[in-house]
Amino acid sequence: MDTYHVVLYIHLLSLLVGFSAGMIEAVCLFRLRAATSLETAAPWGQLAGEIEKAFPIAILGLFATGAYMTSDVWTWGTSWIVLPIVGLVVLSLQGPLVAGRRGHAVKAALMANGPGPLGAEARRMTRDRALWTAGMTNEMLVLGIIWVMTEKPGWAGAVATVVVAYAVGVAIAAALTRAPAVETALAPEPAG
Repeated sequence: MDTYHVVLYIHLLSLLVGFSAGMIEAVCLFRLRAATSLETAAPWGQLAGEIEKAFPIAILGLFATGAYMTSDVWTWGTSWIVLPIVGLVVLSLQGPLVAGRRGHAVKAALMANGPGPLGAEARRMTRDRALWTAGMTNEMLVLGIIWVMTEKPGWAGAVATVVVAYAVGVAIAAALTRAPAVETALAPEPAG
């Protein structure tokens, strides 16, 4: 086994850590959205806060191992190297600057709500569009990056893949953050 393959293994482990943490965070978002009380929301918010610590480790691992492999075997100017780097920069910024900040805003809304059923503001914050957009676009962007690195398309294909992946994440977030429809029709009166 040579150094390149050891580094490739660490690269793949970093990818698995980041993607798995993102999936756990997505589960937390879904469970927060479904919560009806502070007691049911709190564990998921706490888990999301803990899992966010995995992202810098994964991103640093991906950058460092990717840089080594590129310098050792590949070249820096190819589309399937540049676009994943751009994607990692987006992940590195969007995670703490958007998801992290909005996650803290959700936490503040839940704490202000206090024990018991979630009020309108706390429920609204569990569907925070910016938080969901960051979460969903980050996961879709990672899938797009994996595609680019696997298929190694030219510039047009690499850019299109990353853009489409991000757009799919935005569309998923938009669909998942819609407020539930309020039932306006009255229940039928019992006959009798």
